[in-house]
Amino acid sequence: MNITWKFIAFKDLTNEELYNIMQLRAEVFVVEQNCPYQDADGKDLKSFHLMGFIDAKLVAYCRILPQNISYPEASIGRVVTSALVRGTGAGKMLMTQSLIEIEKLFGKTGVKIGAQLYLKKFYESFGFIQSSDEYLEDNIPHIEMLKS
Repeated sequence: MNITWKFIAFKDLTNEELYNIMQLRAEVFVVEQNCPYQDADGKDLKSFHLMGFIDAKLVAYCRILPQNISYPEASIGRVVTSALVRGTGAGKMLMTQSLIEIEKLFGKTGVKIGAQLYLKKFYESFGFIQSSDEYLEDNIPHIEMLKS
């Protein structure tokens, strides 16, 4: 699978890229997971955006937040892959690329995430360890995880 990656600050997103990001996030988080939530939380404006495309189709995405926005550490959020590429390794490629971009931006630093509980083993495979008790966010069990 050949995914082309694009990594840019919010201010550099085109209208079409922003639309595609919001469409993919709504498709997965709101429709598939049946979870109405406030997606436009103000953090996108301060974030960097990693987009994975096959041809011109956005199939993988996450946002990378600098320190002191969600946590004292840098963080990765809104991690999402299209149903079209699930089970193909696209999620692993997305996380690998995210960690590469964080190191380029911020150097070697801690990274904290709020992970859906069912993805704990997935994130552990990248060196994240659970750093909080389980909690509910939008009625979905989550945990915080930290990679030093």
